[in-house]
Amino acid sequence: MKLQDAIRRAGDGQRLSVTAAQILYRDCDLVKLGQLADAARSRQNNDRVVTFAVDRNINYTNICTSGCRFCAFWRRNGHPEAYVLDEETLAKKLEETKALGGTHILLQGGLNPDLDPAWHERRLQLIRSYGLKVHGYSPPEILFFSERWGLSVVDVLKRLIAAGLTSIPGGGAEILVDRVRRAVSPGKASAQQWMNVMETAHGLGLRTSATMMFGHVETTQERLLHLFRIRDLQDRTGGFTAFIPWPYQPGKETLQTTKVGATTYLRTLAVSRLVLDNVPHVQASWVTQGPEVGQLALFFGADDLGSTMIEENVVAAAGVTNRLSPEQMVRLIETAGFRWRQRDAVYGSV
Repeated sequence: MKLQDAIRRAGDGQRLSVTAAQILYRDCDLVKLGQLADAARSRQNNDRVVTFAVDRNINYTNICTSGCRFCAFWRRNGHPEAYVLDEETLAKKLEETKALGGTHILLQGGLNPDLDPAWHERRLQLIRSYGLKVHGYSPPEILFFSERWGLSVVDVLKRLIAAGLTSIPGGGAEILVDRVRRAVSPGKASAQQWMNVMETAHGLGLRTSATMMFGHVETTQERLLHLFRIRDLQDRTGGFTAFIPWPYQPGKETLQTTKVGATTYLRTLAVSRLVLDNVPHVQASWVTQGPEVGQLALFFGADDLGSTMIEENVVAAAGVTNRLSPEQMVRLIETAGFRWRQRDAVYGSV
């Protein structure tokens, strides 16, 4: 296949093959690629509306048995910086979130073997008592609970749903290729296990997001394979609301690589929008790239600016601390020529 054939297929809105995606990623001019992704975004969504959320990322513990090579946040049990969030501290965070107009909590944590089902159920119930929804527990956490508690993934999810879980984030996907996962996160779920948890969650009526953390040890081919695996699963279930590709941020004591720049980020974002023709939304990663590149991403296929992130700890642990208020988020959207809409975790209007 020639480049012009791939461009024509993308421009006509035809489903891309792996070969066409490879050619576009490798050979297409960046501006042209952005134009193709922007057109795809317009076909998928209202092309003049950009959404964002007001929420808080609460990490209930940083104690983790996984020891991922890319993570600067985790600590071993007994480390002086290790913690488990108590109910009083959680309640204060929830009060502040409500006061700032938050609608939901992104709840995630390390793989901590000391926290039993009742501990998690109490936290979910507390969050819901404040009128906040819970976008919580990535697939590796769900799988860890299953193995630790002696329950099936279905039973773990049913128990968490009964306690108040409303949707699941796409964390822990990294790259959905086991060669990569063995290199960067050998203590976590395999690619197939990650997808199995998501398929099970979709079958129970939970909506989820999907992510891709790229720019570490993976090849371009493996990035594309990740996208096609997400697309294939979405064909079966229709349960993904959004896709969020974000570049790895190396910290002082984590895997050292050359940090991905804006050009590679925008190229990856645009190809993600073109390949994932069945995923409604694509989110810009201003948290890792900064507000200006986040705004530019709105012309490369993204229709969502993510969250204001009242609190964020994991990326910050690597030394990246971008912050935006709702007013700043609105200004970014409006000065780019779009209308804004505040959303909840599953893209319903607020």
